[in-house]
Amino acid sequence: MNLRKTLGSVVGTARWAASNPGAIADIALGVVRRDEAAAAPATSGGGAERTAPPELAGYERTVSVSATTECPAGEVRTLVGDLSLLPRWMSIHAGWRGQPPAVAVAGASLTEQIKIMGVPAEIRWRVSTATEHRIGLEGTGPMGLTMGLWFSILPTGSGATVWIDAGMGGDPLRGPMGGTIARTVRDEMERSLAALLTLVDDGVRGVQAPAHGPVLHQASGRELPANTPVIVGVGQVVQHEPDVTHEPADLAAEALRRAQVDAGVPGLLAAADGIYAVASTSWSYRDLGAAVASALRITPKETVQSARFGGDSGQLLINAAGQAIADGTASVVLVCGAETGNSLAAAQRRGDTPPWSEQGPEVAPSRVLGSEKEANNEAESLAGLMAPIYVYGLLETALRHKLGRSKAEHQQAITGLWSRLSRVAATNRYAWRPEEVAAEELARTDADNRMISSPYPKLLCANLQVDQASGVIVTDVGTAEALGVPQEKWVFLHAGAAAHDEWFVSERGDLAASPAIHAIGQAALEHAGVRIDDVAHVDLYSCFPVAVQVAAAELGLPLDDPARPLSLTGGLTFGGGPGNNYGGHAVATLVARLRESPGEFGLSTSLGWYLTKHAIGVYSTTPPERPYRALTPVPEPVPARRALADVAGPAVVESYTVQYDREGAPEAAIVSAITEAGDRALLRTRDPELVSRFVDDDPLGWRIEVADVSSFGFLDEERHPVPAAPEMPVLVDRRGPLWVITLNRPHRRNAIDHPTAQLLERIVDAFEGDDTARVAILTGAGGTFSAGMDLKAAAAGQFPLTERRGPLGITAAPISKPVIAAVEGHALAGGCELALVADLVVASTESWFGLPEAKRGLVAAAGGVMRMAQRLPRNVAMELALTGDPMPAARMAELGLVNRLAEPGTVLDAAIALAEEVLANAPLSLEISKRIIEAAPDWSAEEGFALQSEMAGAALFSEDAAEGVAAFAEGRAPVWKGR
Repeated sequence: MNLRKTLGSVVGTARWAASNPGAIADIALGVVRRDEAAAAPATSGGGAERTAPPELAGYERTVSVSATTECPAGEVRTLVGDLSLLPRWMSIHAGWRGQPPAVAVAGASLTEQIKIMGVPAEIRWRVSTATEHRIGLEGTGPMGLTMGLWFSILPTGSGATVWIDAGMGGDPLRGPMGGTIARTVRDEMERSLAALLTLVDDGVRGVQAPAHGPVLHQASGRELPANTPVIVGVGQVVQHEPDVTHEPADLAAEALRRAQVDAGVPGLLAAADGIYAVASTSWSYRDLGAAVASALRITPKETVQSARFGGDSGQLLINAAGQAIADGTASVVLVCGAETGNSLAAAQRRGDTPPWSEQGPEVAPSRVLGSEKEANNEAESLAGLMAPIYVYGLLETALRHKLGRSKAEHQQAITGLWSRLSRVAATNRYAWRPEEVAAEELARTDADNRMISSPYPKLLCANLQVDQASGVIVTDVGTAEALGVPQEKWVFLHAGAAAHDEWFVSERGDLAASPAIHAIGQAALEHAGVRIDDVAHVDLYSCFPVAVQVAAAELGLPLDDPARPLSLTGGLTFGGGPGNNYGGHAVATLVARLRESPGEFGLSTSLGWYLTKHAIGVYSTTPPERPYRALTPVPEPVPARRALADVAGPAVVESYTVQYDREGAPEAAIVSAITEAGDRALLRTRDPELVSRFVDDDPLGWRIEVADVSSFGFLDEERHPVPAAPEMPVLVDRRGPLWVITLNRPHRRNAIDHPTAQLLERIVDAFEGDDTARVAILTGAGGTFSAGMDLKAAAAGQFPLTERRGPLGITAAPISKPVIAAVEGHALAGGCELALVADLVVASTESWFGLPEAKRGLVAAAGGVMRMAQRLPRNVAMELALTGDPMPAARMAELGLVNRLAEPGTVLDAAIALAEEVLANAPLSLEISKRIIEAAPDWSAEEGFALQSEMAGAALFSEDAAEGVAAFAEGRAPVWKGR
């Protein structure tokens, strides 16, 4: 082991030697001896008696330092365990690789970049100890380096003595540098301890973590990290008789009390770090969690509330609670929700207002989870397509159309499905309507089952007038074991996921599909390591039959498997539809079922709005193989449609629903019709003759002539295919690790309107989130790159701005992976700004680049002027911005803006060849090299070299670095792992 290899580079060696002349003498004299601290740990003060960590004996070199503080030991222990504060006091810390746990809990893993003697290294730590008075980290690094750090906090009177013990071993410590490295580490630990106590004296306090070690799971024989999330208690309340003396917060509190009884640990609720409450739709609370805490007389550190509307909330909050537990930011989280719609309706019928609590404007939750985005666009609002019953009726008929069924065939199918759900409800003690109802009865319309909106009579709809509440207690196994929760009560969270579909129903390409459900199901099951066939217990959100059918299709579940019904509660008609909180009841019921079936897996889904927002969870009494994660996968982009608020001309009926009044008479028809161009027109007619055609006939596929959104006539009564959705304005060609992203609006010179920007953003998000994708090429269809912003759409008030990535759907947020622009034709205005987003540019010899915005009274504010100034000489950037005149690609190549020129028609091929050159290199090296190039202009001369060394350390000491050297020595191509 020579000095050069130990330090990583010749430059590093020279810099180190210049600042450490004493170490050179060590080497010259052959001083290779065990550091004195290894035999007799040194102290820097304090003097408190203690027992050194026994693990130190396993290291070649050890050092120990200590100091005292007047701060209580508990507060110091909390600060030390808060890993978010570690960079502020640990002097060898250079950065994190990935996201570290928020707090140190036994069994947790983290990867840290450190610097010793100015040389970066990456250490993979495991939290080996996390007790009341000690935290221990043990890890491995490059070249066989082993390292351990123990932080001991011992009470001394009203204060504490803090010890830091460090152990080091492996090849770097056995060579001539061993003694010097050990002494350097000692100096660093002294500096770190001084910085720690400065934070303590300044009043900085950390996040509390459970002081528990790994937990032995008796049934599996496995030792589990203490921060493994687990559900330990569930409770449900159903109040059939109206009672305004109990408001939603009261029922939620009672459900949590029952969950505490279920867990078998009195006082468990008082240990809660947070209350995550599903927003109530029957009574508006500014902070339902605070109201529940008041009812329980507890003081959690935080309250979290879901968005005001969304049936995805119950599962979404449980996912968030699981992640908080896994991250160590909480040890006990109470998830609850409640509705008193039945009591409220009874009071309103009497003309009363319930005497329920109202919170002042100063009350607010710590956080709000979920989207508050409006549910409808202009076209939907004009057609009266706002109430869920109308939207889901339209979706149901669209599904029937897709399946090719007649009205009678489909009604038989959905009433059969709902009858099977009622059979489940009949055995559910918490069901609102615990009775089995035959399919024939569900299909028959009468005063008790009047038609609401075809094809749904009342008993095929969610029942929102219920008084129900649920409570779920989520904790970590360390806390569960310490509090004495019996392990047979434990149900583990394996994975959660959430995503949304095309937000507005009218803009979806297929009304009877859900790419988001497919994506979250695939992500959650893959993370849990199970297949859908391995899942024995299922609860699909069941507000209306179409929701169950679509979810089952996307997840690969049969609709009529008697051994695996698709609901555990009976669904929102029979089990009960408590506003936003059905998901809480589904999980509470699933937990009980899994306890009865040890080792089996269960799955629950929730959804919000109109098959829009989705969440899923996978559970089992079997411990997870991988740490829990609440995932946010990006659904596969699919073709969308324009929703027309102003329409005239021929179209084909895609779907419809007929609205009925309270006496059972049809009063209006809402129709979805597809134009020849593939756009969607939403129509609403009250014309009795037209409405009767939708009642008596089945005009699916019939051609109509649209006069406006409320007037149309039939052209024929033949079944025509529904025109396909327009081709996506952005296409993706996945070629293994290379994605070719093509702007696909050649009729508009690939100009970007709002839908195109939204789709481009989603595709870039998917590229960033796909671990197998490494390089992207951005190009345009039809022999041109992009004209930038679609000015015609902008003149109509539709600007290409997106929520996360800003102008053009890509220019505002950095992309971490390499992007290549393949520019055929011209890149002017926004097109030039798009090209400047890329890291590399390949252009046609006939291409021109320019920013003509000044000629239109505008400024290239989507990054154009800014990036031109960064990449070109000042005067050239000034000329482009001030004259608005373009420059040819050849000149841009001379100035370095264009990397390669290609003949017209061959630019994409040249870009692919360049991408293949990039892909031949290590992914981690590419990522870090790009980060250094982007960050370096902001570094001062004094700090630049040190900062780039810190960033480079992750690659220099990675597995890929070792593989690259080995492959070179063995004369073969390297096999990169990206780590």
